Amino acid sequence: MADTTEGREPAPPSTPSPLTAHVQRLFQRIRAFDRRRPSLWNGVLATFWVLFAVLDVSTGGWRTVAVDRHVPEPLVFTMSAAFSVPLLWRRSRPLAVLAFMAPFSLANVWTGAVIQASLLQEIVVFNIAVRLPMRTLAWSGALVAAPLVIASARFPEVWSRLLLPHVWMFAVAALAGILVRTRKEYTEALLDRADRLERERDQQARLAAAAERTRIAREMHDIIGHNLSVITGLADGGSYAAARSPQRAAQALEAIGTTSRQALAELRRLLGVLRDQQEDADRTPQPTLDDIDALLEGVRRAGLPVQLLVRGTPPTGPLTPGRQLTVYRVIQESLTNTLKHAGASPSLAAEVTLTYRPGSLEALVTDNGTLPADERTSAGTGQGITGMRARASLYDGTLTAGPSADSGWQVRLRLPLEDSPS
Repeated sequence: MADTTEGREPAPPSTPSPLTAHVQRLFQRIRAFDRRRPSLWNGVLATFWVLFAVLDVSTGGWRTVAVDRHVPEPLVFTMSAAFSVPLLWRRSRPLAVLAFMAPFSLANVWTGAVIQASLLQEIVVFNIAVRLPMRTLAWSGALVAAPLVIASARFPEVWSRLLLPHVWMFAVAALAGILVRTRKEYTEALLDRADRLERERDQQARLAAAAERTRIAREMHDIIGHNLSVITGLADGGSYAAARSPQRAAQALEAIGTTSRQALAELRRLLGVLRDQQEDADRTPQPTLDDIDALLEGVRRAGLPVQLLVRGTPPTGPLTPGRQLTVYRVIQESLTNTLKHAGASPSLAAEVTLTYRPGSLEALVTDNGTLPADERTSAGTGQGITGMRARASLYDGTLTAGPSADSGWQVRLRLPLEDSPS
């Protein structure tokens, strides 16, 4: 068998090495300690450099690099303290600390002492590069360089020893500060992006949950509203026929039982989707155009004569399940509204017409109800017509509802057979 890994780059290690992990944990602990007790850390650092300056003065080590070895030691000690003690405020007021050190830096090089403690200015420069705007870094460079340029004019024979070490240290401190600042800003940007993505994910989840609740509410409205209207019609007819035709009353009761069981089955199927274990939910298909005959038969048993007309030639390919469900639910809701709002009349009847046109399907539901149009309009201002329009809009369709030419009521649905480009 050929080696399929040939020519591929090795995958990066999924976990850091033990040494890297140990160093990362150590730095995390140091940063956490610094965040908890910043003043303590500042005091430790300042104390260390103060002791170093005192040791340098007491042992006379400063004379090994001094231009003038006869500078009074009290002055040398004062300058050392001026460079080390202000490190306590290097993070809170770095620019003020550097400005405070500038006169002592000038005195240091003008007298020829050239003590090494003057290099502590670069620690302050590092903090300026980390915390302040970049233009402030240029001003700090001027504060550091000005005394050195003046001293180079006073001692031209040793200008390189006075100027070059500070230039190099300033460049290293500034670059290190810029690097730390860049990494800090990059980390903050990643954290901010992760936070925004988490908020967007939560928002999308809430929107999806709201859309799902709306869909479930619409389905439950269609199922419960239609079946309860059918049951109501059957119950009214059964009570009317009980005294005259016990056999018709028994048929009505049987139809009520059948319709109730169908409604319960549909509700169980719909609510099963909401269970935690989705695999246990009922997978019964949603109603399609093939189920319209059964729908109309149930409406007829409820006492509403309804006729189905199909015009035109259906498309060669089947309609999408969503479009078929939309047509089914619109017809179901329209007939339910007829049962509830058309008014009691022995001659009440309805008609459903499906018209296939090139590229579209039209469903027209009409009735000859006797209830005035203004009362039908006020009765249909609930979720029924709103839900039908929402279903139609999902597939770029339109739905109109209003009085028909023969004083009845009509609902017209126009639905494209294909998605239109947005």
